[in-house]
Amino acid sequence: MSAKAKTTVATAEQILVPETLLAKRKQQDKIQEEKAKARIEQRKAARQKRKVIFKRAEKYVKEYRAEERNQIRLRRMAKASGNFYVPAEPKLAFVIRIKGINKIAPKPRKVLQLLRLLQINNGVFVRLTKATKQMLQLVTPYVAYGEPNLKQRGYAKVNKQRIPITENTIIEKELGKFSIICIEDLIHEIFTVGPNFKQANNFLWPFKLSNPNGGWNTRKFRHYVEGGDFGDREDRINKLIHSMV
Repeated sequence: MSAKAKTTVATAEQILVPETLLAKRKQQDKIQEEKAKARIEQRKAARQKRKVIFKRAEKYVKEYRAEERNQIRLRRMAKASGNFYVPAEPKLAFVIRIKGINKIAPKPRKVLQLLRLLQINNGVFVRLTKATKQMLQLVTPYVAYGEPNLKQRGYAKVNKQRIPITENTIIEKELGKFSIICIEDLIHEIFTVGPNFKQANNFLWPFKLSNPNGGWNTRKFRHYVEGGDFGDREDRINKLIHSMV
């Protein structure tokens, strides 16, 4: 065999790749291909989910505006006929604890614990039922409450940890099984006191508010209607919340 032929055989032998290495490369290529396909599918799913969220948000806005217009219409009709319009009983309240633990009797203390109002300036949403109204009556001297609007925001409770709701995936992971996949769904479920209100409300960590701008009223230990701070403020609770955020 000539020197040239020997060199060619040697070179061919040198470039031969072991079968195990070939199989490994093939597997790696397959994995990369599957990852690329998965990324494409994830992008498609994300685009589809954004469309769903947008449609839901649009639907909720129309619902809120329709209800607002209906309330205005009913007031005008009542006024035109010389009557008074009495709106339906509120189904939701936002409750803020305004006093500490000193000199609180055992029963009101227990109610505050059940409402998750463990610290002063904690705030929570409460579904208004016969039972919760009785509970609020018991703790009225220690709380301020009223009908909230749509502007409240909060933190989530995930694995007993308080985390900011920075993206919809946090909501979907915890509440997706209740068809609550985004912040718009969460707000709608809370505000309308929907069928999954309990799960949605428990997902929210109690609000940690600050003292109101300018501090509490010097008549803090009087009812709101008497110029103090505690008790039912109806929709004026939103002004208090705004001053405490």
